[in-house]
Amino acid sequence: MAKVGIVMGSKSDFDVVKPAVNVLKKFGVEAEVRVISAHRTPTEAHEFASKAKENGIEVLICAAGKAAHLGGVIAALTTLPVIGLPVKTDMMGGLDSLLSIVQMPSGIPVATVGVNGGENAGLLALQILGIKYPEIEKQLVDYKAAMREKINADDKALQELL
Repeated sequence: MAKVGIVMGSKSDFDVVKPAVNVLKKFGVEAEVRVISAHRTPTEAHEFASKAKENGIEVLICAAGKAAHLGGVIAALTTLPVIGLPVKTDMMGGLDSLLSIVQMPSGIPVATVGVNGGENAGLLALQILGIKYPEIEKQLVDYKAAMREKINADDKALQELL
């Protein structure tokens, strides 16, 4: 089965990462979750990224705040798709994290979701995996149909109130 690697720069980022882990579990996809800092543990970051594919990881999610270089460092060391997950900070509300992740140099792409967008990071990883795994794609189709049904029911209830 598919496996997603989730790396966060600090254990304090886990609350942002948890929705990604939850959505992956809901779809039956394994997540390997690690705390690895681009700045404080660069050797570990290099080893993790270099061996990710060999270890069965197919997509990576990298959560980081402030300087937020983790996604770029990981992307520089692998050909696997990397999703950046910017973490909200006190300093600039996460804008610093977002800009650090989204402004990658040419040749080092990192797909990026919104600040604290853990659920969307997990869903994007699933969409990438859905290209290879039809059972994941089918679950995504059902997931989106359920969202549509909920919104239509909410709309109908509102119209009845008015």
